Amino acid sequence: MPFFTPRSAAEPRHIATLSPLFLALLALLVMLASAQAAPGPRRGGLTLRGSAGTAQVEAVQLATDIGVDVSGPTARTVVTQAFRNTSTNWVEGTYVYPLPEDAAVDGMKLVVGSRVIVADIRERAAAKRAYEAARAAGQSAALTTQERPNIFTNAVANIGPGETVLVQITYQQTIPVSGETRMLRLPLVVAPRYNPTPASVAAVSLDGVVEAARDPVPDRARISPPVLDPSISRSTNPVAVTVRLRAGFAVGAVRSATHAISVTETSPEARTITLANGVAPADRDLELTWAPVPGRMPGLGLFRETVAGRTYLLAAVNPPAIEADTASRPARDVIFVIDNSGSMSGASMRQAKAGLLAGLGRLTSQDRFNVIRFDDTWDALHPVPVPATPDALAEAERFVAALEARGGTEMLAPLKAALADPHAEDGRVRQVVFLTDGAVGEEEQIFAAIHANLGRSRLFMVGIGSAPNGHLMRHAAGIGRGSFTEIRDLAQVGERTRALYEKLESPAVTDLTATFSVPGVEVTPGALPDLYRGEPLVFAARLPRTAEGTVTVAGTVTVAGRVGGRTWSRTLPLAEADAGAGISKVWARSRIGETETTRLTGRLGADAADATILALALEHGLTTRLTALVAIDATPRRAPGTPLVAADLPLNLPAGWDFASVFGTDRPDDAPADEKAARIVPISADGAAVDLPQTGAGILAELSLGLLLALLGLLLGAGHRSGGRRTGEI
Repeated sequence: MPFFTPRSAAEPRHIATLSPLFLALLALLVMLASAQAAPGPRRGGLTLRGSAGTAQVEAVQLATDIGVDVSGPTARTVVTQAFRNTSTNWVEGTYVYPLPEDAAVDGMKLVVGSRVIVADIRERAAAKRAYEAARAAGQSAALTTQERPNIFTNAVANIGPGETVLVQITYQQTIPVSGETRMLRLPLVVAPRYNPTPASVAAVSLDGVVEAARDPVPDRARISPPVLDPSISRSTNPVAVTVRLRAGFAVGAVRSATHAISVTETSPEARTITLANGVAPADRDLELTWAPVPGRMPGLGLFRETVAGRTYLLAAVNPPAIEADTASRPARDVIFVIDNSGSMSGASMRQAKAGLLAGLGRLTSQDRFNVIRFDDTWDALHPVPVPATPDALAEAERFVAALEARGGTEMLAPLKAALADPHAEDGRVRQVVFLTDGAVGEEEQIFAAIHANLGRSRLFMVGIGSAPNGHLMRHAAGIGRGSFTEIRDLAQVGERTRALYEKLESPAVTDLTATFSVPGVEVTPGALPDLYRGEPLVFAARLPRTAEGTVTVAGTVTVAGRVGGRTWSRTLPLAEADAGAGISKVWARSRIGETETTRLTGRLGADAADATILALALEHGLTTRLTALVAIDATPRRAPGTPLVAADLPLNLPAGWDFASVFGTDRPDDAPADEKAARIVPISADGAAVDLPQTGAGILAELSLGLLLALLGLLLGAGHRSGGRRTGEI
């Protein structure tokens, strides 16, 4: 399968380029901001409390453009965030935003007017000190930090009155495959997290020493930004998305279950995908799927990249599919766990119930089952799993139908209860199906509990709703030796639960190994996971240098395992690997994630794990919990003594969530937005190269620029519409 090098990121002087569609919209933003700055009655705008909680400040407005280049099994993404200060103050804006949990974040640029400042990767504490010093000195600066593998924070200091600055983030990721379907998921909103409070009573050890109560979420403030109430506030942060797909095979259907999209065919193997409406509010994750032309399933194999004299490999291999024999299907214990906390209200609760009921409907008379529900309390339908008789199943259906979403999300206790195994020696297959949106902050405690209590169970995570916590879901399933499925809409329940339950009923591929004919290869993950129906084996490797210092490309890799009681193996010559790009970043990010798991599960000491993670992050330029990206303009811009106002930018409530069910009806900390407030429009990294103007210009100059951009946008838009062959809108 051909493997294409992604289109390179924009050159520094052209980082703030605009697509034809949005040039005219940018002109509207400039004119609206200019009108707001002109003398006259002040328009209402979104106001928030400053970081010190002492004063109401006008919020910085934000828009986001996402450009993705998919090349075979990997994707390179550029996220451009435009921060617009519509107030008369100098402002520091802080924005919490999501990225894919496997994203290898390796670059950041700050654009102020015509100046482009490229970020450095530093140890996190050093990056924070440098940013704070620049902020105090009046210099433009940006700091990108990781709060979770799928939650990041951008802090931008010294945004001038009426000024727009850009922060551009770049990352690499792999494309998941299930059967013939490839999926790209772009998280667009951080769902509010339920953060358990510290114990009210201090712990006392056996020797009488009193230990302070440990906070299960010590960084709760950093993952809990303000959230808009959609009943009184307009959506914020409009997002534009352009995906340039080069699949490496003839593409069939391209679909999105979450957004209306437009698809333009550029070749049999390539498509350009945009949002049908141009922009969308950042209130749900974007999911995009594609598959080969029917009957032309591509082969999976090896891809390689050479960086700094080292060769990196990405392997994707399909084990043989063996259909489950109903007559010989093993007896199972299936424990269903359903989240009925407040964040699951509305559509999410209906999706979770439908998914659980579908699972009950596939049980046979030889199976046993139980149902556990939880919010800030939990209970089980039965003390222990019971046979799946018609009466027991009917009782379970009534129990599920009566559930209502309410309360907090105390996940740890029901998880441990589901993994508790009263019949560990009876030889039955034991499976736990966990349906939740994963909106919790204590992921580390949950991962440690899975490792400590898993036993012979296998944990299957089902992500529910418009913005499930992918980091929790995917990592929990990995530690639990199961798999992860997402259900974002009721229309998906039938298809995706059928695929999930077929996995549970089919033989798993176990005891997988990857053996290289050359010594010294570093494979990640080190312990290859069990695979379920339709899942390929994906791993990355770094080959050693030879004694002469040359790049290693000779030899083979043999993948072997057991499926349906039979031994299976496949050997691939390393020299036949296709060329690719970004594989070194994928390898390093996977290695870092694997090291984090060994730390959380106690297999590696914290100091040793941190040293390994820090070394990998600095070598490959990646943002982790121990490193950060910082960009600082050398020239001070804010005069000494001029106040700097700080405020957190608000997030939208995820689509389908009920604000009152999550937060209650009293939210005094956030003031409502005026319905007439001007909205920022997105900036795209596609199309003609236009540098943003140096800010601080007068209203006449900005109006002139706006009119010029509007005219240019219309002209380029007309030319753009005449090119390309559209295959349809979905």
